[in-house]
Amino acid sequence: MKKVKKIAVALVLFVAATGFVNAQSKVAHIDVTKLLAAMPEMKSAEAELKKLQETYGADIESSMTELRNKVTLYQNEAPSKTPEENEKRAQELQGFEKNIGEAEQAARQELQKKQGELFAPISAKAKAAIEKVAAAQGFDYVVDAQPGGGLIVANGKDLLPDVKKELGL
Repeated sequence: MKKVKKIAVALVLFVAATGFVNAQSKVAHIDVTKLLAAMPEMKSAEAELKKLQETYGADIESSMTELRNKVTLYQNEAPSKTPEENEKRAQELQGFEKNIGEAEQAARQELQKKQGELFAPISAKAKAAIEKVAAAQGFDYVVDAQPGGGLIVANGKDLLPDVKKELGL
């Protein structure tokens, strides 16, 4: 009978403590990835990026085709050319191949830059909307529901000053 009383008391204290913690701050979550995917601005930004990616891809593929054609031509003509001419052609092909690699890298960088330019205002708009809804509904904290997602809204007490004081900082 004493064990039942102890368990009951412990359970009551646990429920009371949980209720107290919940009364202190309200926490919500949102899947930011799903929110962004549902925004029309995101769909148009992704379409613009895809179009740009296809343009860069077509240019690079065209250069690769040109390189393959030159390689085939030079291989077929190699027996009738002097060693000096073949060496010069090999260097030309290496330079052409290097230029294609640099173009691919520049295209990747340009795509990343454009992605940042397009997605930054969309992300800012989504964050502002999340903050507005969280404030209207009284949430102190909003967490991204995606694994590895972070804190989006943090209106609760910041412990940094108190912890620094405790550490003597």
